[in-house]
Amino acid sequence: MRIQVRRTGGFAGIEKHAEIDTADRADAAQWDDLVERALADGRDTQPVGVPDGFTYQITVDGRTVYCADPRLTDHQRKLITRVLKEGA
Repeated sequence: MRIQVRRTGGFAGIEKHAEIDTADRADAAQWDDLVERALADGRDTQPVGVPDGFTYQITVDGRTVYCADPRLTDHQRKLITRVLKEGA
C-alpha cells in the first residue's frame, strides 16, 4: 500500500510531503488498520481550517481524503505523524 501525506498551511505556509510504501514492511498489518481508521474519518472535500492551522491531504492507493487541525482524530494524527516522520 502506498500512503502519501501532504501538509499545507501553518504560520509560515510551508508545504511538507512524504510517502511510505508498506508492501515490504514487517509492520504492514498495523499500517493497514491505522489507514482504514484514518480514512474512515476523512472528508472528500477540503475542510475549512483555522487561521495558521494545518490542512492535510491523505492519499492511499489513489483514494484521497482531507482533514484539518484542530479537528484531527487520533488515528489521523497518528498516521500523519508517522508518515511525515518515516516517509521520504
